Amino acid sequence: MHDVAFILAGFFVGLVVGLTGVGGGSLMTPILIFFFGVKPYLAVGTDLLFAAFTKAGGTLRLARAGLVNWRIVASLSAGSIPAALLTLYVLHRLGPADPAVQRLMTGTLGAALLLTAAATLYKAVRGRALPATLAHGQEARAAQPRHWSLPLLLGALVGTLVTLTSVGAGAIGVSVLLIIYPLLPLPRIVAADIAYAVPLTLVAGLGHASLGSVDWTLLALLLAGSLPGIWLGTHLMHRTNERLIRSALSVLLAWAGIKLIAI
Repeated sequence: MHDVAFILAGFFVGLVVGLTGVGGGSLMTPILIFFFGVKPYLAVGTDLLFAAFTKAGGTLRLARAGLVNWRIVASLSAGSIPAALLTLYVLHRLGPADPAVQRLMTGTLGAALLLTAAATLYKAVRGRALPATLAHGQEARAAQPRHWSLPLLLGALVGTLVTLTSVGAGAIGVSVLLIIYPLLPLPRIVAADIAYAVPLTLVAGLGHASLGSVDWTLLALLLAGSLPGIWLGTHLMHRTNERLIRSALSVLLAWAGIKLIAI
């Protein structure tokens, strides 16, 4: 019975990700903790590899469409991956199941969910109207960061957040990219966000696996549900009220964030 419930949970998260583009970690991790009683360190570790596998397929499609700017991906990865490795080293020294580490994970996860809720609500209410394409010759200028240090610094922040909580590479990652590259068309921002999340979540997920923080059976069940869910969500994307779904989702994420901080 639990197996079917995990598959359905994966399907639900995949459907929402396909409909809205909001990162699966912001949904899957609290679902595993609250509804299935999975320990926070196991929920985070399993969800990181869940994200790596699901976003890898999206990256391949975006790369074939020519939307991924690999220079931006490399700049963000130069900050996020070392930060992820440093965070994994600290977790290894302390032990992921340590009560103090568990409290840090739930508290940080709660804060990350509140940030994601705010970013999701802002996009639903305001929604920045960026051009889908740029004129010839403007692409290189749009791909220049406001300052060379921003991709490294904000990438490191997201890398630490993702490794501790599995949340941050979705709505927060897009918000970070909008700050660093304000002139970049939205499709390229989303593509860069998905592409740099793959090596980050893979490194962080494998690091958690080395600490024994991944439930492989659970991972397989979640993927069995999420892959058809994402496929269906992407096909229904243009037939639903995205603003309404994002608004409801932001309320749900805020509730989960507050509850986690209060634990």
